[in-house]
Amino acid sequence: MSDQTPADPKNAQNAAPKSPPLSASEEWSEFIKTAMIAVVLALLIRTFLYEPFNIPSGSMKPTLEVGDYLFVSKPAYGYSRYSFPFGLAPIEGRVWAETPERGDVIVFKLPTNTRIDYIKRIVGMPGDTVQVVDGRLYINRQVVPRESVGLKRVDEDGSIVVMNEYLETLPNGVVHSIYEEGDDHPLDNTPEYTVPDGHYFAMGDNRDNSQDSRVMNHVGFIPYENIVGRASFLFFSTNGSASLAEVWKWPGAIRYNRLLMSVEPVKVEAPAPETAG
Repeated sequence: MSDQTPADPKNAQNAAPKSPPLSASEEWSEFIKTAMIAVVLALLIRTFLYEPFNIPSGSMKPTLEVGDYLFVSKPAYGYSRYSFPFGLAPIEGRVWAETPERGDVIVFKLPTNTRIDYIKRIVGMPGDTVQVVDGRLYINRQVVPRESVGLKRVDEDGSIVVMNEYLETLPNGVVHSIYEEGDDHPLDNTPEYTVPDGHYFAMGDNRDNSQDSRVMNHVGFIPYENIVGRASFLFFSTNGSASLAEVWKWPGAIRYNRLLMSVEPVKVEAPAPETAG
C-alpha cells in the first residue's frame, strides 16, 4: 500500500498559477486589435454583402420615405468596380453577374457623376421602348395598367400636396404604388426612348417629383456596370422630428411600422395589355 496521500483537487486548483493582470498598455493593445477586427468585418460585409444607404429625398414615395435607412444587396447582380469603395476595384464589367428584373429598386452611380448614388425603380429593360404620354407609362408601346387607390396628403419639403396614388402593374407582374400630382407635369409627356444593350431605364415612384431616366442630360440610361445593388429591406426609419442631440425625442421619431420592411418587388400574374383611356 502506498503511503502517498491523494492530492486535494480543490487545493490543486487553488495552487494553479494565475495569469498576471494585463497592464494598461496591453489592455489598450487588445482594444485596438478588437476594434480593427470589427472594422475589417464591417468593411467586408459592406463591400461583399450588404451596404447601408439612407433616403434623403422624396423621389421614391410612397415606397421609400425621407429618413428611411435600408440595406442594399451587393451579390444580387454580381460585382462591378462600383461595388467597391471609390470604384477602385480593377474590374471590367461585372463578375458573377445576375440580370436585374423589371420592378427592382436599385441603387446606382449617377452616369453623369459617379460620386453620387441614386435610387430608382427599373421599368425598362435592354431593347425596350419606354415613353410617358399624358402621365401614363408605355413600355413597348403598351400602356402600363394602373389602378386608383385614392387621394393622399403628402408632405413635400414642408408643403402638403394632394397626390393621386395608383397601383401600377408592370409587364412582368410586379405591382407597386406610385404618386402622381397630375398627368400634365413637365415629365408627363416624353419622347419614345429605346433602351440600349447593357443599360436600364429607371423611374422614381413619385412620378412628378423625380429626376430619373426621363431626364437624359442628368440621369438617362443606366449602364449595368453602374448598378451598386438591389434595395433589400429597411433597418431603420425616422420622421426627422428629433435631432441627434434630442435623445429624449428619439422614441417618438422612429417609424416602428417601417422597421424591417421589405423593398423586394411583389409579383402577381402578369396583366393583359390595356388600352389607355
